[in-house]
Amino acid sequence: MIEVTRVVTLRHPLTDVVRYLSDFSHTEMWDPGTVTCEQIGSAPVAVGTEWHNVSQFRGRRTELDYTLTRFEEDHLTFVGRNKTATSTDDLRFEEHADGTRLTYRARVDFHGLARIATPLLKREFERLGDEVSERLPQALDEAMSSPPRSDSPQ
Repeated sequence: MIEVTRVVTLRHPLTDVVRYLSDFSHTEMWDPGTVTCEQIGSAPVAVGTEWHNVSQFRGRRTELDYTLTRFEEDHLTFVGRNKTATSTDDLRFEEHADGTRLTYRARVDFHGLARIATPLLKREFERLGDEVSERLPQALDEAMSSPPRSDSPQ
């Protein structure tokens, strides 16, 4: 298992941050590994909503289907699965000064023979965590300064 945690302070109200991050398709904007992430179906975002995510990692494409498993006013959890790994993105939010403090925890559990590579991949996941910490505030700033997409939850 690999687990990476980052704490990021964002300059936006908690409710706005949770609303934006609850739509996992936005990972295209802030996750450096995500190539595409599309919601499966068109229902409003809620527990059980699914997304198909295509990522690039160490030169290889990988696809996972993510499900929103927790949707609370201060806590989101997404779980992605394929035959090689289970990936959990856990986001906890706290009001902080004039914004929001986000504790972002990404955990990857490799299955079968892929587990052998776990120690070798830890450093790469740490680097990705650093990039998320840099890109997420910028993506959120851009999203909050532009009109909402017609397909985004309101």
